Amino acid sequence: MASNRTVLIVDDDASHLKLYSWVLERGGFHPITALVDGNALGIPDGQRIDAAVLDYRLGPYLTAVEVAKRLRDGSPDIPILVLSDVPWMPDDVAPYASGFVRKGEPQQLIEMLGSLVGESPEGSGPEARIA
Repeated sequence: MASNRTVLIVDDDASHLKLYSWVLERGGFHPITALVDGNALGIPDGQRIDAAVLDYRLGPYLTAVEVAKRLRDGSPDIPILVLSDVPWMPDDVAPYASGFVRKGEPQQLIEMLGSLVGESPEGSGPEARIA
């Protein structure tokens, strides 16, 4: 099991945030969500995160690359898993990503997150606080 690691999910669709939160909870993770709304990114303040799941197609104003840069600026070691309906990792976000999973593959999502955060006890491995 994933030791209840905290995973930030970033998407522009509230229903997708709810769905992927449910998937991650069943996979043993503690999900927190950030809704992209226009140019705004609602990341919860002061939350420790062990990894981020980032939807690739966020809308016309704020791109996945811009969000990945923000995450990397604040937490350079945090693994970012890109989630998309495209068949492979998009080139523009690849330099910021630690992995890629296609939408509709919940087991692969859980397995990839597990490999990114490791099975080690809580409190070890890459983590960050969102400031």
